[in-house]
Amino acid sequence: MSRPSRRGVLLGALGAGIGAGLPMAAAPPAGAAGGAGAAGPAGGVPRGTPPVLLTEQATQQILVLDPKRRVWDPREKPSVVRWAFSPREREGYEDLRPDDSFVYPSESKVRRHKKRTYVLTTASFGFVAVVDYPSGKRYWGAAIGAGDDLFNPHSAEILPDGNVAVACSTGAMVRLYAASQGPRASRYAEVELKGAHGLHWDGAREVLWAIGDDELVTYEVGGTRARPTLRLRSSVGLPVGTPGKTPGGHDLFPVAGRPGRLWVTTNAAVFQYDIRGGAFVQDFAGAGDISRKSVKGVGNDPRTGQVISTVPEGGLEETWWTTRVSVHRPAGEYELVNGGIYKARWFLPR
Repeated sequence: MSRPSRRGVLLGALGAGIGAGLPMAAAPPAGAAGGAGAAGPAGGVPRGTPPVLLTEQATQQILVLDPKRRVWDPREKPSVVRWAFSPREREGYEDLRPDDSFVYPSESKVRRHKKRTYVLTTASFGFVAVVDYPSGKRYWGAAIGAGDDLFNPHSAEILPDGNVAVACSTGAMVRLYAASQGPRASRYAEVELKGAHGLHWDGAREVLWAIGDDELVTYEVGGTRARPTLRLRSSVGLPVGTPGKTPGGHDLFPVAGRPGRLWVTTNAAVFQYDIRGGAFVQDFAGAGDISRKSVKGVGNDPRTGQVISTVPEGGLEETWWTTRVSVHRPAGEYELVNGGIYKARWFLPR
């Protein structure tokens, strides 16, 4: 997604009864093994398919949606929404100026930390927060450049010590906030990374992975919880895409069930990065269908073997939006009526 313009955006509720505290069925364990799942009764959806987590920009919300429904129309059937979050008019987020900062949500990922479940989210006009699930309460948050320069927070990650890393693409930086010190903690360490887009904490290697326009890097985390530091440990160039253009690194996400692999998307293709071998590969099942240009988000469910991804479609209000979520292995598709989806992920707390 390019740097957004400050024009009006479409806001609106998705239907009566949608709120941050809606209940939801349990997701399958992240470490479960699996292959292609057995088809279930709901339009070919495999049994055990986890819910779908979306950054929904048309209505400026983070949504968790029913995986058994291939078409989501919250106005006609509000029950398809299992959980929804917006910081607007929500207690505890007022200082983040969400009317100004929570525009074009660009990331949503679910994480477990100290036996609690959190949804991490960022938005292009400066918002970043770690949100308790399902209460919607704030663990930590910041407004980065809101109302001033648009740093475009594009991803976030929570570390084992409770601190939170943020990647800012337009700002060309990765920050590590001392979020363990409280919900409004503002101290941070900062390193430069051109086009910073994605983050992942690697507990086995105790490094923070980040992806930028041209490279995949790791950082060592030092200092203390209250005064963290970041230091570059390694860097590898991304596969060359269109000649004469930057590779355009975009999404970075762990391959569930394969701790030595990372999903990596660029402007041109989808790869897995083999950490031990130090190579970008396309030897994964379904690569021929999964790998295409401009994939904004990708991830897999280890129990059913399904892969989920999003790519922009033409004719919508923004060029990076889609109303459709692609499913691979087996092939399928979800549709959000009147949606403006940016990323989709399986709701798999890990």
